[in-house]
Amino acid sequence: MSKSITMNSNHITIGLLIFGASFIASCRNNQQQQAPGQQAIPVTVAEATEETVVGVSDYPGTVVALNETELRAEVSGYITGILVADGASVAKGQKLYEIDRTRYAAEVEQAESNLAIAEANLARLKRDLGRYQKLAEQDAIAKQTLDYAETDFNNAEAQVIAARAALTTAQTNLNRSIITAPFNGTIGISQVRMGALVSAGTTLLNSISSTNPIAVDFPVSERDITRFNALRQSGAASDSSISITLPGGQAYPHPGRITAIDRAVDRNTGTITVRASFPNETNTLLPGMNTTVRVRNQSQSNQLVIPYRAIIEQLGQTSVYVLTDSSTVEQRGVRLGLKVADRVVINEGLSKGEQVVTDGIINLRPGARVQVNQPTETTK
Repeated sequence: MSKSITMNSNHITIGLLIFGASFIASCRNNQQQQAPGQQAIPVTVAEATEETVVGVSDYPGTVVALNETELRAEVSGYITGILVADGASVAKGQKLYEIDRTRYAAEVEQAESNLAIAEANLARLKRDLGRYQKLAEQDAIAKQTLDYAETDFNNAEAQVIAARAALTTAQTNLNRSIITAPFNGTIGISQVRMGALVSAGTTLLNSISSTNPIAVDFPVSERDITRFNALRQSGAASDSSISITLPGGQAYPHPGRITAIDRAVDRNTGTITVRASFPNETNTLLPGMNTTVRVRNQSQSNQLVIPYRAIIEQLGQTSVYVLTDSSTVEQRGVRLGLKVADRVVINEGLSKGEQVVTDGIINLRPGARVQVNQPTETTK
């Protein structure tokens, strides 16, 4: 009797094991049939539309002086006068430095004396030559005497020319012992002090730069050269097409205008330098300052626009998920244009009317089936 009960118990245990295995297998099959990859992923889409775009492009800019030069000693000597304060505004022709003039003034006096002697000698020889010529006409002197007189006169003329050149050099050196401002601007901090010995052509005295107007240089893509040429030709600053933001984030109150575009594109970066000029009466803009140049622009024709949140950026490449007729998505590379608020211009990769995914992107893979949960949005 006990053997029979034991056998029945074994049969029941085996049956339970078989049933459990079948149940687990059935659950796994159901889970596989309901895998997330096979379900439609809820997304929101927006239609690519065409419209005239007005936006602002930002570029990194550097303030540069339209005129800037180093002031160096042109003659040697000791500094005997510093006639301007460090950092002062100066006018063209204003005296800035004085180098000891004693030697150069003496050289001018000596050159003037040498010139006077040479001119007096020339005048005497000219009179002698005239007398010899009259005597030669009467055959009263030898021909060789006349030749000597003519030679002496020619030599005297050359000596006068040399003496005048020496006087010019001496006067130039005397003038160069006073260093003056070559243009209106602001002078920097002096590199020499009173009594310092300076050498011609090597010793840096100071630097001076113009401040009003002042320029800002910034690089732009070679694709935008035509647009910036048009801005330069218009020459108008009243419409605020060109503005800048200062390092602290505040906007500079005066608009600028494009005054120059560099002669060539940088082969390494594919950019070209553009220069904008700004009024700077309050000396707010200083050479070397970093700014943000803001260029307002309006497209000449309708541009293709989508919401910026539809853009996927990976490893420097930009793409979007495009909705297909079979309710799946394909990932497509696009080339971006101007960004305007929360939208962006698509220069390449999309066509008008195509729909791109704007929400739910994180769950998508190329070829995934999707379900559009909301009505199609436009980017107006």
